[in-house]
Amino acid sequence: MRILLLGKNGQVGWELQRALLPLGELIALDSKSSEYCGDLAQLEGLRQTVRTLKPDVIVNAAAYTAVDKAETDREQARLINAQAVAVLAEEAAAIDALFVHYSTDYVYAGEGKKPWSESDITSPINTYGQTKREGEEAIERCCRRYLIFRTSWVYAAKGNNFARTMLRLAKERAELSIINDQFGAPTGAELIADTTAHAIKYERQQGEVSGIYHLAAAGVTNWHEYATFVFDIAKEQGVELKLQTAHAISTADYPTQAARPLNSRLQLGKIENTFELKMPEWKIGVKRVLTEWACA
Repeated sequence: MRILLLGKNGQVGWELQRALLPLGELIALDSKSSEYCGDLAQLEGLRQTVRTLKPDVIVNAAAYTAVDKAETDREQARLINAQAVAVLAEEAAAIDALFVHYSTDYVYAGEGKKPWSESDITSPINTYGQTKREGEEAIERCCRRYLIFRTSWVYAAKGNNFARTMLRLAKERAELSIINDQFGAPTGAELIADTTAHAIKYERQQGEVSGIYHLAAAGVTNWHEYATFVFDIAKEQGVELKLQTAHAISTADYPTQAARPLNSRLQLGKIENTFELKMPEWKIGVKRVLTEWACA
């Protein structure tokens, strides 16, 4: 099996390089790759890459993820999150390759308290969410074989993320203000990558599992509780923090250019039942990554 991975150096892409290697021949690209085009801003180059390599599986871990910047950079966000995805979907369909793509809880309106189901109506509240939904629609329109994984609050041992930022700030400041009315589940890139590899293998053996799935850790928290957990684990590991007080504030107290969903809770029954999995509670993965940082 030949697998084409795009976005190899992102948080998820980095873990996918590890998780996908045992499945077959892996060709991993990013926007700076030279032999083959892995730049999602170069549509014809992408198209030619797929036609040349003829992969059995295309895994797209690349995306435009600058949520606030997307509000003023809409053309670029749409180019990468929607138009490039449409090109990949068309080319995957032409060779009947399995297309694996990552989307986001931002495709929902973000209201209420009930966990979102994959069948719920989408209603993005910002440009990032809208362009990600357009990418999903292109895949659904073009592909016979596809897996779209909607995930949330992604973190990893590699790269910048909320937990790493909170730790850095807690070492520098005595007080922090952290939002407590946005709810979701921190989801590790390692969990996403391992689940992806399992799902690809399952699809190859069983077939007929195409669709949209929520891929996230179990449980629910908010940003303030998440940060507090990070601080507590860091202290247990002997990390010295300057922080004395972490104030809980509302989203209204911290305005951003792009609106943020208050409810990012995701139902996990579909992915667990289809692929015979049990998604772990979010604290398990976060504690593991924090331990890795402490040992580094």
